[in-house]
Order: sequence, then structure tokens, then C-alpha cells
Amino acid sequence: MKTKDWARLAAPSAKLERMEAYFSGYGFAPHRHDTYAIGLTVAGVHNFNYRKVIRHSLPGNAVILHPDELHDGEAGTQEGFHYKILYIQPELIQNILGGQSLPFVPDGVSKDTRITSAVSGLLDRLDNPLESLEEDDGVYDLVQAMSAVSNQKIKRRKLNYSAAEMAREYILNCLDRVVTLEDLELITDTDRWSLSRDFRALYGTSPYRYLTLRRLDKARAMIRQDMALVDTAISCGFTDQSHMTHHFTKNYGITPGRWAEILSA
Repeated sequence: MKTKDWARLAAPSAKLERMEAYFSGYGFAPHRHDTYAIGLTVAGVHNFNYRKVIRHSLPGNAVILHPDELHDGEAGTQEGFHYKILYIQPELIQNILGGQSLPFVPDGVSKDTRITSAVSGLLDRLDNPLESLEEDDGVYDLVQAMSAVSNQKIKRRKLNYSAAEMAREYILNCLDRVVTLEDLELITDTDRWSLSRDFRALYGTSPYRYLTLRRLDKARAMIRQDMALVDTAISCGFTDQSHMTHHFTKNYGITPGRWAEILSA
């Protein structure tokens, strides 16, 4: 008996539409988007016609469909195919590129870890909304990865250290609050994408990851003081304990509960 086809939309976002779906056989007829359609094949083989050639995306591969390119989709085997996908407006990418040509991956499928890592970061935990700064960081990473894979160099400009440092200090003072790239743009009086680029170049990581790691520093200190995990999560700016556990495990390879047990042993 075939598994029933299904699809589910992720939590709403101002910038991205995210979706997860499974098709047991024929998925969808030839059509076009005026957005990029960028996804990951989770299981099975995803076959699709793209630029007059049939493509095959295997588990772990990224699918990158350029705006206004005709494509379809169907299962390549009897087990069907399961995938996650996001749709992103070209104008959002142009905010980062600043007028350069849109990156183009002609094959429509990529195994490049720069692409797959950037895409998976945006498609993780679809049941939970992305934080604004997390979403902007993810989009920036994706644009950089696509540009690198398509051999398109993004022009670099002089770094603005004073703005980046101002943003870093602001982040440190707002660990228990929502921080957005718009906030950082406002307090530094600097274009948000230039600021994001300079922050990475000067501090070795993105604004959102810097914020997350400082929250986790604070969480570890509170856990050492036997603070309840649910209270720690809220005090450190995470949406709930599950959100904190996700990031704690992702960064340290151990859950906060297990870490607390080890400390008290």
C-alpha cells in the first residue's frame, strides 16, 4: 500500500515561505516560480525536468531552482520522495548582492557542503518560527554559498569596525530580548547587510550565532547555580526550554539536562 501524499507549511515568516512534503509518485506538473525554490531531499529520489534535462536529487542533495525556470517533480523510485523547500524572493537576495547578477547553479542540484549547510540551517525545525536575526543570517549564508558555487565573486568593501563593535556591544546588552538586524542597522546607522558582512569578517561568526553563543554562556552559568532549565531558557532569551536544548546540543553535543547531571555528580 502506498503512503499517502502530504505537505505541511512551516510557521509563517515575513521573508521566506518554507514547506515539507512527500509524494509517492507524480508530484507536480511543469510550472514556474518568480522566486528561487531551494530545498533538500530528505529521502528517496526526486526527479525533475529542468532546463531540458532530467535531474536526480538524492538524499542530502540540495535543489536550487532559479526564478522563472520551468520544472516539474516526481518520485524516481517506488518509495517516493520526501523533501523540504523554501521560496525566497530575488529582491531579498539583491539586498545582499547590491545590484550584481543573481547567482545561478545551472544543474539545479548540488552536493556542495556550503550550499547544503546553508539550506539545512534555514529548513531546520519547521514547526518553530525562525528568529528575525536567525533568518537574516541564514539568508546571508545562503547567498554567499550560491555565489561561491556559481563562481560569482561578491565585491568587498572596507570594513566598518566601529559599527560592528557597536552592534556587538548592543547584542551583549540584549541577551534576554529579541534582536533583529533592523535593530542593529538602526543603532549603528549602517546598512544591515554591510554590517552583517563586516561583523563576520571582524569577529569570525555571524551576529545571530554570536548572540546564541552568548546566551548559551549565560545559560551554562545559571545551570551551574542550579537554576531550573525552564527558567534558565526564558532568562537567556530562548523561546522555551526546547529551543535552548536544541541550541545547547547543537553547539556542545550534549543536552543541558545531561550537562547539569554531570556537574552535580
